[in-house]
Amino acid sequence: MAAPHWLALFAAILLAWGALYLMAVPAEMRALGAIYGEDFWRSLCTVTPDAAGLSKMVAMWALMSAAMMAPTALPAFATYDDLSHAAPGTRFGHLLAGYLAVWLGFSVLAALAQMALYRAGAVNGLGESVSGLLSASLLAVAGLYQFSAIKEACLSKCRHPLTFFIQHWEEGPWRNGLRLGLVCLGCCWALMLLAFVGGVMNLAFMGLATLLMVFEKLPDLGRLVTRPLGVALLVGAAWVVITTV
Repeated sequence: MAAPHWLALFAAILLAWGALYLMAVPAEMRALGAIYGEDFWRSLCTVTPDAAGLSKMVAMWALMSAAMMAPTALPAFATYDDLSHAAPGTRFGHLLAGYLAVWLGFSVLAALAQMALYRAGAVNGLGESVSGLLSASLLAVAGLYQFSAIKEACLSKCRHPLTFFIQHWEEGPWRNGLRLGLVCLGCCWALMLLAFVGGVMNLAFMGLATLLMVFEKLPDLGRLVTRPLGVALLVGAAWVVITTV
């Protein structure tokens, strides 16, 4: 992994996390915002969905998706890179571009959802849910999805990237990247949407979610994470219902 394309990928991941760190709002500021409401953030010129516009919201989600999802796909990228040494016509950059294109599409949809939820008063200017019903629903959907056949099928492909790439090798790097991105999206979309519960641009949430998604995709350890995590999310949903709804 000392090749230039790997160093560039690692540098990009670090830069993305660095940018997220600079954009994140400290916990004490979040506490003040919870007390003083939306006017507090507007008075500090914090970019809120209505002021930022859709393009900036998409860019924020794209940065967050890249920073969180690229590390989860490193084993698959490494497998493709190993296979490329024995096969002509491979393009690591094309594979990565296809993968990130899927998450760019997700970012557009997530930004649209955030704008709609903000205008409906369900989330605040930082993308945090202010609705117990919304929080409970997102936790319940994510928890139930952990037990679904679709989730298991997608995780199986992520945990065995060699088999995945051999099956689709003839399609080329771009389409393989798209396929890999769609498989990862199938694994992680529900967990990513929990950003509306933990807070969009909340570094603590992003770090924890990234670790969980990385562990889930590991062949042996992943099986010990998926279902217990589903139980924990369902318990969290029940707790929100009991205490807030």
